[in-house]
Amino acid sequence: MSWWVMPTTADIGFRAFASSPGGLLREAALALQGIQMSERGAALLDGHIRHVGEWAVSAPTGDLERGLVRWLEEVLYHGSAEDRWLVECDLVIEDDCLRAQVLWVDARDVELEVEVKAITLHDLEVREVGDGETVEGVEGVPTFEGPGWMAQVVLDI
Repeated sequence: MSWWVMPTTADIGFRAFASSPGGLLREAALALQGIQMSERGAALLDGHIRHVGEWAVSAPTGDLERGLVRWLEEVLYHGSAEDRWLVECDLVIEDDCLRAQVLWVDARDVELEVEVKAITLHDLEVREVGDGETVEGVEGVPTFEGPGWMAQVVLDI
């Protein structure tokens, strides 16, 4: 796991770390899904039939923050409106688009504990962490030393 729940005053947030921008988008999506599931739902997830698909969102070149928000909104939409619960993905960042090969299960089979209403822009951060640079941990989130990528996201619940 490369993401951790982060304390916030009213909602819930997370920090994710990865070695690449595509890996960071993957970890953020898995964090979004992991936060919503109950412990029982997570334990039973491997027993559900998996489907393969491709999801894509437009993303302005070089604006990884906007791309991350759009990607997480897409994952949230598929789970709540299309009954496609993302369980794994592999992302490619193109000039103006994020493309993901995804594995998903029927969302109606996934036991949830938390309902995420929206991805917020509050305290949103996406950035490259330089070699030897340190991102100090916060309660429940470890310190991260680069090189790598970090995202911090607050979810509206």
